[in-house]
Amino acid sequence: MLRQSKGRTTQVTDEDIAPNDLVLVRHLPATPENVYRCWTEPELIKQFFAPAPGTCPEAQVDPRPGGAFRVVMEFEEHGRMDGPPGCVLIAEPGRRFAWTDALGPEFRPKADGFFSADITFTAIPEGCEYRVVARHADADSAQKHREMGFEEGWGTVAEQLGRLAATL
Repeated sequence: MLRQSKGRTTQVTDEDIAPNDLVLVRHLPATPENVYRCWTEPELIKQFFAPAPGTCPEAQVDPRPGGAFRVVMEFEEHGRMDGPPGCVLIAEPGRRFAWTDALGPEFRPKADGFFSADITFTAIPEGCEYRVVARHADADSAQKHREMGFEEGWGTVAEQLGRLAATL
């Protein structure tokens, strides 16, 4: 993972992972720049964000700190999953993208929030190391996300993302 320090990006170590964080790491066959594009261009995010056979019919992404982040997913067994927009926290092209549902656009506090996603893209010889850290406020929220299928769902999304990014 990357950390911004005095204008430079530096590695974040596993010691920065808290007990309430869930982590997913995959190697994708695409450049970090193309994987980042998939996360920050609405027409691209709609193509990978929902684990198949689900769909993502709507996406709103303003890739700048304070920008809106919103996706709508639809699943036959769960119906439509929709909500108000969250907030982009970090947008470093080709390196890092972070957003939260605990804040609305322009860092407006919200009454509730489930998690924040901190996603890094690191160049490796075969493409990109893609790392997601899902940060939760408490153990119960982290456990709920685990039970919802974090590993399987985000893993499926990572595979879909890798296939899409490789075509750009």
